[in-house]
Amino acid sequence: MTWLNDFFGWLLTQAGLDVEGRVGGSILFFCYDTVKIAILLVVVIFLISYIQSYFPPERTRRILGHMHGIWANIVGALMGTVTPFCSCSSIPLFIGFTKAGLPVGVTFSFLISSPMVDLASLILLASVFNWKIAIAYVVLGLVVAVVGGSLMDRMHLEGEIPAFVREGTLVETDEHKSALTRRNRIAYAWGQVGQIVGKVWPYVLIGVGVGALIHNWIPTEVIQAILGDNNPFSVILATLLGAPVYADIFGTLPIAEALVIKGVGVGTVVSFMMSVTVLSIPSLVMLKKVVSGKLMGIFIGVVIVGVVICGYALNAFGMFLV
Repeated sequence: MTWLNDFFGWLLTQAGLDVEGRVGGSILFFCYDTVKIAILLVVVIFLISYIQSYFPPERTRRILGHMHGIWANIVGALMGTVTPFCSCSSIPLFIGFTKAGLPVGVTFSFLISSPMVDLASLILLASVFNWKIAIAYVVLGLVVAVVGGSLMDRMHLEGEIPAFVREGTLVETDEHKSALTRRNRIAYAWGQVGQIVGKVWPYVLIGVGVGALIHNWIPTEVIQAILGDNNPFSVILATLLGAPVYADIFGTLPIAEALVIKGVGVGTVVSFMMSVTVLSIPSLVMLKKVVSGKLMGIFIGVVIVGVVICGYALNAFGMFLV
């Protein structure tokens, strides 16, 4: 979408702004990224939501209920990719899957992959970076979800989930989306566009604003000193810095783009994005209400270790992705 950047550059130049300067450059970054992400969000979410109309939560639960072992974790993680929820929105589905009797590890594989990886993020990442980085992000996110869930399965943590979460009757709310007409599916997809865009838009604007600040106002030397390759703890710092931030993949993209432009390693940026999407404090507060402190601690530890390993691995082999 370089044509869009050129258009805004021309428009701002006609208005008398120097797009090479800090102020003009910040306005150009903000306008271009905001409109670009808006276009991509509408188009991608519509298409993905149309596909997702075939996979309501009840169908997902039934599919997972017939699987066991690592294959169940793999399918659980893959199911998370077709549910574009933020980490907080994934908690109710986590409760529903637990009530349905699914293993702890499978539900956590879903809980990790759902906010971290979805089909929309693959396309958006490719539009901002390239397909190699986008695919690497998705593959590593799925690996973290599968391995993390499998490890938690082997710890036999069922007793760490309160009885009120594990027990009770699930109300079937399946509207038989497989029987929906094409018109119904289109209406559903547009409804999802309005709902998801309305929910994530404030975070997109904040992310674009932060990205413009990083890109045009914070010296490259400062970013490099904190998150550059010369700092051996850059990946760990990025992971810990991402946890307090509440946003989804869409809100983190402009920040990630600005960091990469400043010379931050791909692995460090990916660790930051993964941490933001999975370990946001609001979602952890919600999770604490339905699991024990021990289980939540294990979940946080497993995710942090997995994200840090992914970050260092990508930094080591990032040259092949650029």
